[in-house]
Amino acid sequence: MLALFALLATVAILATIVVGKLNSNLTVVQLEPDEDIGPGAAAGAQVQTDPLNILVLGSDGRDAGDGAYGEDDGTRRSDSMMLVHVAEGNERIEAVQIPRDTVLDLPACTDRGFGAFSGGRGMINAAFNFGEGCSVEAVEALTGVDVDHVVSMNFDGFATVVDAVGGIEVCLEEPISDGHSLLDLPAGQQELGGEDALALARVRYVIGDGSDISRLENQQMVMSAIVQRATDREVLSSPTRLYALVDAITSSLTVDAGLSSVTKLAGLALRVNDAPDERITFVTMPWQPAAGDPNRVEASPDADIVWSALAADEPIVFAEPEEPADDPADAPAPDETTAPAPAPAEEPTTVDATTRTAADPVCG
Repeated sequence: MLALFALLATVAILATIVVGKLNSNLTVVQLEPDEDIGPGAAAGAQVQTDPLNILVLGSDGRDAGDGAYGEDDGTRRSDSMMLVHVAEGNERIEAVQIPRDTVLDLPACTDRGFGAFSGGRGMINAAFNFGEGCSVEAVEALTGVDVDHVVSMNFDGFATVVDAVGGIEVCLEEPISDGHSLLDLPAGQQELGGEDALALARVRYVIGDGSDISRLENQQMVMSAIVQRATDREVLSSPTRLYALVDAITSSLTVDAGLSSVTKLAGLALRVNDAPDERITFVTMPWQPAAGDPNRVEASPDADIVWSALAADEPIVFAEPEEPADDPADAPAPDETTAPAPAPAEEPTTVDATTRTAADPVCG
């Protein structure tokens, strides 16, 4: 999804009549009950450099793709979820993946056009059934971080992005074959089109322990590959190709009123593009098995460190890999005539989590 912003950055050069057409593609939802989401609701909003938090959702609505992604049962769930923090001055971005199987006390949610929700214990992805605004409230309850905007995209939109940039390059340590996602990939370096990239991001039953957590590393690889390909000069150099791409993307996007014009999306995209790739970090929310249900997860105490850093607009400090301990027998005997060394300065609290930056090579 960050790659989507990279592509949208170039929309700012399009003619006004073209932008008007693209604006009409966007679906707009309420973040707050009774919020104005009509034309012009985002008018006058200026591009800011202040810290910004955006909830990015991948929708598993089965109404897309002519049934290719499963039978439409009338429910909506967020198949993937990222809380994206853009730091002040655009100097870095942290994209925290929240496992969809995360259990918490979901807050009650007022009707925003998808029905009211009374709240209660449940998985965080269930809030999406009552609208993007309810997902925002659930994430705020989990994290304590104020969310400024929401963007969601369906399966078709994700595949369209990958195809529009000419496919992505990935590396697999082992072959993957999964009948659920219709995926059959060999091990090693390879190019993927939109359908296979989507399937790789979603596959879970044949990797690791088959849980949602197992697939998050593949999702990080796919997102990094999209960012790298999307910012390739060949993708951005053709106005015709670019317009067709952005037209398809905006047709798959749902946004809040504050982002309900392509101009505003382009302003956000320029902020994302301003951050160096090596300072765009994908991180999995620190987690532990949920109390009473080992098949679900909950935020671990380390997650509080992540949320506090985002709220304070401070970098997340990640733990370094542990080095093997020295054999005590090899240590020199202490010199009792030497004054004791001063106590070391207090180290910043660190987080042990799965991470990847947009600059990390996908292969090699």
